[in-house]
Amino acid sequence: MLNLQPQDSRRYFMLPQAPADAGYYVYGTPGAGAFHYAHPSMISVIMFVEREWAAIDHRQFGVGNISLADGPENKDHASHKNGLQVDIRPLRKDGAHAPVTWHQKDEYDQKATAKLIGIFFSHALVRKILFNDTSTHPSVQAWTNHDDHFHVAIKAEVIR
Repeated sequence: MLNLQPQDSRRYFMLPQAPADAGYYVYGTPGAGAFHYAHPSMISVIMFVEREWAAIDHRQFGVGNISLADGPENKDHASHKNGLQVDIRPLRKDGAHAPVTWHQKDEYDQKATAKLIGIFFSHALVRKILFNDTSTHPSVQAWTNHDDHFHVAIKAEVIR
């Protein structure tokens, strides 16, 4: 029998957790994919960015919280209910799968993060990116508690 990604009642699939040779890795709380249920359009955006990124850099970017299965509220991520938002870690110079803030100049790779943000903005569905290093792209907006990740929001119809 063919094994498919877990799916919730909205018919949102869990983002693949460890695809071979992927340009991304996953992180988040709770772990094991519990916070990685994504609207089909968000999956498409992440896969588009992943392929574009892998073509120019060997490091993986971190994909964090998207939505819990079935979209319940979460006290730490109020906007992450409909599968249309995702948190992405900035790139580290050493390529480690670990957090970094834009203030950590010895570890944070601003140039690579700016390229990654540019790839996200090149997708027609991306409507907003919140990140406190606003020098990475002219359309990036600062937002409280967004020093160690950027928040990508896309436009799509919510599936009911």
